[in-house]
Amino acid sequence: MVSFEICCGSAEDAIAAWKGGAVRVELNSDLFHGGLTPSIGTLTVVKKAVPNLKVICMVRPREGGFHYSDLEFQVMLEDAAQLLEHGADGIAFGFLHEDGTIDIKRCQKMLQVIGEKESVFHRAIDVVPDVFDAVSLLSELGVTRILTSGQKPTALEGAETIRQMIRIADGRIEILPGSGIRPHNAARCRELFQTPFLHASMHTIICDNSLAHHSEIHFHGNTLLPETQYKIILPENVADLINQANKN
Repeated sequence: MVSFEICCGSAEDAIAAWKGGAVRVELNSDLFHGGLTPSIGTLTVVKKAVPNLKVICMVRPREGGFHYSDLEFQVMLEDAAQLLEHGADGIAFGFLHEDGTIDIKRCQKMLQVIGEKESVFHRAIDVVPDVFDAVSLLSELGVTRILTSGQKPTALEGAETIRQMIRIADGRIEILPGSGIRPHNAARCRELFQTPFLHASMHTIICDNSLAHHSEIHFHGNTLLPETQYKIILPENVADLINQANKN
């Protein structure tokens, strides 16, 4: 059996993922930009509603890369501390230098804040120059797990790299495959990776027609979705993903 960590963009997403059978979620805001730091209010609502759901909070102050200013870095440390204080079970983060290599000193400082809770180096790993060296480095630092698509757009496309990462990790650090995992390919991913967890995003587009009455008014820039639409997670879709993954 494989379990799922579901990528969530709201409290409703997280609770829906739990209802569908997820035992762990990665909680974000602004998934359109790859996932940013969620609010403490969002985390608090989730933990009150589902105390036993493991919640890993993303700490990322902006879109556009992983090389941060000193002020952004201070914000990230403070966000992590506050989220952990309010019940987060772990923190997902990633620090790179401008050349794409891992910023060891900043990772060490974040790990000091995280302490005994879970630490996840997110998909910043997928743009480093040498992903195999990065696995060993993060293992030595004491990071709990790495979320990766194997430096490809999807986990299936990066499968050989992910499998090699798992071999190099050799149980010292967990490798969490993610990106592009859906009900139709979940069983294949389970067979390929043989990991206890897979990471997936299971969003469905729905409509909020409260904006439809004045079509000349806009509140965001150009996107792929009309302003009357947004994405949520439905429990039945998560349940389908888990069932498909664990079919014999």
